[in-house]
Amino acid sequence: MSRNYKFHNQEIPYFISFATVYWLDIFTRSIYRDIVVDSINYCVKEKGLIVYAWVIMTSHVHMIIGTKKEKMQYIVRDLKKYTSKAIINTIKDNPSESRK
Repeated sequence: MSRNYKFHNQEIPYFISFATVYWLDIFTRSIYRDIVVDSINYCVKEKGLIVYAWVIMTSHVHMIIGTKKEKMQYIVRDLKKYTSKAIINTIKDNPSESRK
């Protein structure tokens, strides 16, 4: 099964959800939640993402999104790619992090 999002109609809102590997409770710490929020805000400002609703749970994120510029699959791809790398690097760089 493909792991890529498929948005067949770019003009309607879609519900998406993505989770951490092994459903680890990464988002219990604000430093990691802030990375997600900053990434979403960047995509809103720079890529034309429209966010109707979102929630960050301890191990996953739910969003209802639309777009007015780039295709949603490209925005979601870039959002997930940047966010995951930023979180991994933050975990590696944090000497007191127990989840390494």
